[in-house]
Amino acid sequence: MASDITEPDRQAADPPPFEVINADGGAGYLLTCDHASNALPAGYGTLGLEPTVLARHIAYDIGAADVTRRLATALDAPAVLSAMSRLFIDINRHPGHKQSIVEESDHVVVPGNRDIPAAERAKRERDWFVPYHDAVTSRLNAMRQNAPPALFAIHSFTPILDGFERPWHVGVLYKNDLRLARPLITAFEAFPGVQVGDNQPYSGFDPAGYGIHVHGAALDIPHVVIELRQDLIDTHHGAEAWAGRMAAAIRSAVRESQPWEMPGH
Repeated sequence: MASDITEPDRQAADPPPFEVINADGGAGYLLTCDHASNALPAGYGTLGLEPTVLARHIAYDIGAADVTRRLATALDAPAVLSAMSRLFIDINRHPGHKQSIVEESDHVVVPGNRDIPAAERAKRERDWFVPYHDAVTSRLNAMRQNAPPALFAIHSFTPILDGFERPWHVGVLYKNDLRLARPLITAFEAFPGVQVGDNQPYSGFDPAGYGIHVHGAALDIPHVVIELRQDLIDTHHGAEAWAGRMAAAIRSAVRESQPWEMPGH
């Protein structure tokens, strides 16, 4: 799919804007990972940051890509993963939103994003943001030819933010669509010792989020965001363990919530 994208200004050394894995998976639902990578395009250096900053949570969702890949295999589900750091452009923010291209994140100034012209913002949106979301739309449209699809957005969150230790192991975010959220929360709560955030540590009601609203709510596709705490999945062992729990929880939630109907039926 990446080969179909026009790339007028991207360089040969740059990765494609997204990666699709298990494209023909038969699960009937799509996985997305908006903040899968901490990569930056050639020519932008480190955006003026120390290289160690790019290993922090402000650059990407630590462990989320590892979990998503394992889930795609375990569930036989297609997945779309972003290939660019959220510091370059946040795939999960509306274009023009103040958090779309941040000048500061978690008290860290991003020099390469300060006072950039409108043309540069438009270029990042055109070359990286739009192709990713086009890939998600394309995959969902293909799946709709067979049966109503569902959407699971995989994210991760830092254990401590602004001095607050977040107690949740996993969070389930939703707005008005409870078809997947409620049975998913129930499934996670069935695991011994697992503390589940019900619209925590973030909320599905936050209008800043982009993907789940555009690809899920706007199309009346069953959808939910799953947030995993990063210290639980920052090793392959942890990612494998949590991918196993998530696969079981997702299967249970899908069983409880089906059948889904297409909008208008």
